[in-house]
Amino acid sequence: MRPRFSLVAAALFVAACQSGPSGSAGVQTAPLAYRESGARDPRFAAIVVDAASGKILHAEDADAQRYPASLVKMMTLYLLFSAVESGRLGPQSELIVSAEAARQPPSKLGLRAGSTIRVADAIAALCVKSANDVAAVVAENLAGSEAAFASEMNRTARSLGMRSTTFRNASGLPDPAQTTTARDMAVLARALQTRFPTHYANFSRERFSWDGKVYENTNKLLGEVSGMDGIKTGYTNASGFNLATSVRRGGRRIIVVVMGESSSAARNAEVAALVSAYMPGQSAWALSYR
Repeated sequence: MRPRFSLVAAALFVAACQSGPSGSAGVQTAPLAYRESGARDPRFAAIVVDAASGKILHAEDADAQRYPASLVKMMTLYLLFSAVESGRLGPQSELIVSAEAARQPPSKLGLRAGSTIRVADAIAALCVKSANDVAAVVAENLAGSEAAFASEMNRTARSLGMRSTTFRNASGLPDPAQTTTARDMAVLARALQTRFPTHYANFSRERFSWDGKVYENTNKLLGEVSGMDGIKTGYTNASGFNLATSVRRGGRRIIVVVMGESSSAARNAEVAALVSAYMPGQSAWALSYR
């Protein structure tokens, strides 16, 4: 686990961010100064994008192939939001749970085969609980099968300009052929914001109730980092700890994607530091997070 940030480290960090890019013009590509020498996980990748212009503010291995884990659910939700926007489904529409969907491994709601779940609840379960059984339910109800849904995910990815992503399922459960990049995940995050501004608010939900249980959002930075309004965490043994997020302050928004960290604490500290570097109003929280 990384040690607590010190004020000296913070000063070095700010100085590094102000010293100019180490790569292409306007893009900071060097590791952040606060990061311990040799502490980087080899799976690590990161990108910071200005949401309004699409300008890349920071990039580290942003085009390297990585396992997305549950960041995949961002595309599942993109297609579900699209179905609602088109009128094909409504918030109260019932989605049927198949035996295959009910068999999905955790994280899950524990849906029973033959039962139903409303679209509004499915959206909340994906955003908050990251439920794999719900992802499979959405895929089957929209496309007939998860394989057909994955094909639609890939077509949509190409239409959005996600050139280096291959989807194989709706949940992000391990598949060696299911890969992406930090850059592509930032493209998807920006598309969710611009295409579905009303539905996007679901990503900032901190909790969700289902069948008598209350589930807390897997993104523990919500409510801790000022202006953070989403988006999605992800983890598998192969991927490491991922987070695609967004922060809005003073009329400006940035998208931050961090992938392949060694722990949730390291991932959260990395995201908090990137937010502090590229948004005004640096939070002391970011400097003391363990």
